[in-house]
Amino acid sequence: MAKSQFIQLVRNTLRANQYSYQTEKSYVFWIKDFIRFHKMEHPQNLYEQDISDYLTYLAVSRNVSSNTQNQSLNALVFLYKQVLGNPFGKLPSIQRAKKPKRLPTVFSRQEISNIFSCLEDEGLTLASLLYGSGLRISEALRLRVKDVDFTNSSITVRASKGDKDRTTILSEHSSVLLHNQLKSCNAVFILNKHDQSWNGVHLPKALGTKYPSAHFHWGWQFVFPSRTNPPDLITGVRRGFHRHPRTVGKLLNSAFKQANIAKHATSHAFRHSFATHILEDGYDIRTVQELLGHKNVETTQIYTHVMNKGANAVKSPLDTL
Repeated sequence: MAKSQFIQLVRNTLRANQYSYQTEKSYVFWIKDFIRFHKMEHPQNLYEQDISDYLTYLAVSRNVSSNTQNQSLNALVFLYKQVLGNPFGKLPSIQRAKKPKRLPTVFSRQEISNIFSCLEDEGLTLASLLYGSGLRISEALRLRVKDVDFTNSSITVRASKGDKDRTTILSEHSSVLLHNQLKSCNAVFILNKHDQSWNGVHLPKALGTKYPSAHFHWGWQFVFPSRTNPPDLITGVRRGFHRHPRTVGKLLNSAFKQANIAKHATSHAFRHSFATHILEDGYDIRTVQELLGHKNVETTQIYTHVMNKGANAVKSPLDTL
């Protein structure tokens, strides 16, 4: 199915609608899985009941999470509306995957300090942005030089979740680290500019076609550039790109281990910690919502449940014996 003309049509439609590469990968995966579930039947011959059967199978037989089931549904909505031009109507009863109510993992301030002591150079700079600015790992890696505003101590996050831009804070600590990071990047950038085989940096969407010189502009360079130049998915031209999340993940996991963090530590826990700690510091929840880029304040409110207030607000009855 990898060379299927139909799947290539799906990919081309996703790219024409300017979906991200990650969305393309996930949508193609679920569309292929949907076709396999129905024994390689073409989707144009499958209808609402067939879609419901598949979504129910995911929840009951494969025990997928609520978010995963929703992602597969979104992929099928795109398939029928954008690719086949035949959007489906109301689906018959679907067994919905249960959405577990879990609290986010939050590092204590001391744990943050311990983790930072196990990092250096680029790894420390990256972690400082995850915690100090509340960035997702993908947002930090996609940062370009022009997105960092040292004068106003702010960072502009481009095309984040939901394809929205937002502005968040840049800490003094991160500012110093970023100055050093950009100094190193600029030295490599100057060398690259003198290399005639260098094709510049990857640009989002069709910007490179409209402004071809932007590939070679300092402002468009990634803050955390990759050591290699991968080929563009569409043109095949090798251009500069950002560091891979898996590479950074290994670096952070090593620091978690060295810092003896017993919690389920991930890069996203820095973002959870950012939100929780600034709420503890007295900032209002609407401010936190804007900094995190949450669409609904209800999403932000989960952090009020993990704030470090239990010891001050409630006294255990055991301590009164």
